[in-house]
Amino acid sequence: MYIVIGASSFIGVYTVDEFLKQGQKVLVTGRNNKFRDYYESLGVDYVNLDLANKDDFNKLPTENVEGVILLAGLLPANSTVDLDADENAADYFMINTIGTIHVLEYCRKNGINRVISTSSYADVRNSWGKKAITEEEPRGYLYTGDHAVYVFSKNAACDVLEYYNQQHHMKNACFRFPPVYGVGPHGSLFINGTYVKSGLQIFMDKAEKGEDITIFGNKDLSRDVIYVKDVAHAFYLAMKSNKTAGLYNMTSGKGVTLQKQAEVIAEVFAPSPDKKSRIVYKPEVQNNTPSYLFSMEKAKRDFDFIPQYSDFKVMMTDYKKELDDGKYVKLFQS
Repeated sequence: MYIVIGASSFIGVYTVDEFLKQGQKVLVTGRNNKFRDYYESLGVDYVNLDLANKDDFNKLPTENVEGVILLAGLLPANSTVDLDADENAADYFMINTIGTIHVLEYCRKNGINRVISTSSYADVRNSWGKKAITEEEPRGYLYTGDHAVYVFSKNAACDVLEYYNQQHHMKNACFRFPPVYGVGPHGSLFINGTYVKSGLQIFMDKAEKGEDITIFGNKDLSRDVIYVKDVAHAFYLAMKSNKTAGLYNMTSGKGVTLQKQAEVIAEVFAPSPDKKSRIVYKPEVQNNTPSYLFSMEKAKRDFDFIPQYSDFKVMMTDYKKELDDGKYVKLFQS
């Protein structure tokens, strides 16, 4: 059996589906009871669990657990706190760091040898745009903004995972994520406490109406993103490999420019072939996110992971198919 903690996230939903397709037994946890009926319809047991409450881990099984995937946590995209007026640094550490320790202690006490959790690609923010970043790249991150303390808390959590590897002879791992694309609740998100539509969602909405898609700043900025189905399969492969341990980049390993993103989305989401969005440019309006690219050699070496959706058109075509199918859209409707 595998346990997925935070299975009410969109990555969690796809990961559970992948494990079930692979014939694995799964138990899931979450804090949103609307997911209970969904998982129970799949024959999956659902447990309410608060990551910050160590007593809640008494609800989990103590035998026949092969590994835990930890996806629960506090993210800036879900935080309503305006840092110009308030501060929630303690919440990030209580949930993301102390919560990880609670998971690790549950595993240590019950002979569970592996936890795979997640971290932010912003832990090497100072190295973006320079080269294909490996797992050996020294950390270098920002000390301001709504992602800063989140990054600190996830770095600390990853360090604790490695501590348990070395001190308690576990084989824990941490997946370093860039933006993960796929059907979920992230068409809009909080930025410093303000709820705004994501750039990807704006592109898709414009394309569906055949309206102009505007690229701000440098159209040749390149981002290395990943599709949620690749992430889900990576969790499965990593759990099954004896070599898995430590930090792993979890991206497509390919950069896609803003220009390419706009062109593909305009084509895939067009309401009809003769009503495709025109792309317009505003280079004078600065885009604050530089290019970035990550090496995927370690994941390939340790658990044979090769992304199947690294081509952006293949990714977005499947994304559109998933949206049209409506299964996950309904699940994540508020």
